[in-house]
Amino acid sequence: MAEVQGGPRAWEYETWTEDIERAVVAASRQDFAGASDLLERWRTHWPTRELDERGLYLFARTTALAGDLLRDRGVLLGPRSAARSYADARSVFEQLGVPRRVAQLDLSLAVVAEMSGDLRAAAARYGELGRDARLSGRDRLRAQLWVGTALDKQGLHREAMGLMASAIHGFEVLGEQEDWGTAHQKLALAHRGAGNLGEAGRLISVAQSAGGGTSPLHQVRLATAHGHVLLSDRATVSEGLAVLDKAAATAATYGMSHQLRSIDGIRKELELGGRVAKFR
Repeated sequence: MAEVQGGPRAWEYETWTEDIERAVVAASRQDFAGASDLLERWRTHWPTRELDERGLYLFARTTALAGDLLRDRGVLLGPRSAARSYADARSVFEQLGVPRRVAQLDLSLAVVAEMSGDLRAAAARYGELGRDARLSGRDRLRAQLWVGTALDKQGLHREAMGLMASAIHGFEVLGEQEDWGTAHQKLALAHRGAGNLGEAGRLISVAQSAGGGTSPLHQVRLATAHGHVLLSDRATVSEGLAVLDKAAATAATYGMSHQLRSIDGIRKELELGGRVAKFR
């Protein structure tokens, strides 16, 4: 690696590290503007050729976190997108020889593929990463859970359920409460898709009581799933619409465009179902 010319001093690296930590906290509250300001001041501070290995590591972490912000805002593809940021960060971590970070970014890129609608490719990649020794046990279980999510979105509800139930057991063993609750939420949607509304409602209640996730994004995702289950039963359609309205208002407040698109899709599904029933 080339010798650093005019690179940052050690205390500047410390400040950079602290700002990354502050950005993580801001991002967990969906303060996208505040988190982005903390990250961008460093991403553009020095040319990468002036950074040594520690500086490049911090640069890659900053770029990966910038990708998370773009993903949560629904900016998935294109030159200034989550996919681009993840790919750039992955390239630097690969250059530095940090396999765990490379694998984590492979997982993030698979999430982008799923969110963009490329469900088969996402499921295949999740399956590979669910067996990847570079990842932690928790990340491997999350990959397994997300295989189920991608299958469920393709209408393969039964296949999804087994993977999700296995992931729930794994999260319980690891003591990962938030992931355990999220997995119940996803399993509820698989049961909804299969027409098991009673079980779907029970699983949503488990997810709601699990706790562990207080961020606006977590609450919007859970409310959206709850609303989707409620809308599947004629007796609770009004309640479901009210839950979705509240979720949409929160998503709009925090600029979660992907979540808004998901809620809009559920509403259109309801409208289409009503029109089909009317003309039968």
